Amino acid sequence: MNSKGEKLFSFSWFKGFLDSNHKSQLPLGDLPSPQAIDSTSLQDTRFVVLDLETTGLNIHKDQVIAIGAVAVENGEIQLGQSFERTLLRTLKKLDSTVLIHGISPEEVANGEAPEQALFDFMNYAGETVFLAYHAPFDQAMLSRTLKKDLGLPLKHHFIDVADIAPALYPNSELSRSIKNMGLDDWISHFDLNVSNRHNASADALATAEIVLILLREAEKQDINSLSQLSNKIKSYKNLQRMRS
Repeated sequence: MNSKGEKLFSFSWFKGFLDSNHKSQLPLGDLPSPQAIDSTSLQDTRFVVLDLETTGLNIHKDQVIAIGAVAVENGEIQLGQSFERTLLRTLKKLDSTVLIHGISPEEVANGEAPEQALFDFMNYAGETVFLAYHAPFDQAMLSRTLKKDLGLPLKHHFIDVADIAPALYPNSELSRSIKNMGLDDWISHFDLNVSNRHNASADALATAEIVLILLREAEKQDINSLSQLSNKIKSYKNLQRMRS
């Protein structure tokens, strides 16, 4: 307990041990290179749909406490290639964000060492393109925690599912809305039956189901490569800027 009666979960001695011993032993140079946004076909691309649970929304101060991900390859969700880890962190108090995620301080205190969990995740990701809903947040948080906990720069490309959906369905009611549409809005739009939301792995799986629909729609529109998809998104966003 501290002077305010808040329960502290501190493993500073353990982290110091990891920093001096464990991190230096991780073969960071053996991690796979990222997938370029090039002429690689969407069908041949390994996508990793990512969702992070964090202690808050401040990318400069908050911490990643859980990683959930699922792979999409050959137009299918590879359920056998899923990833889920809770990271060991020091939490000063039980905040509202943790309550929403359903991750208790005890789970975080008993989580895996961040260095090992992040190394395993990047090795799992492999030569991939990351997809996430509102990807800039996940990209910034992953980049920060990789640098801080592993000393590793993030080089992988992210594509925002929140950009792909309206670019491929520009005439949908959601695409025309001035509101910032959330993942739940597109789940409802595509009439998906998704339960057990608001934890990393469940949110990643829900996003992956939307991704399958979007990849099929891209194929119908003769968008067959990563570069074509990227250009489609850029064209849509440029058009939106001109209209505004």
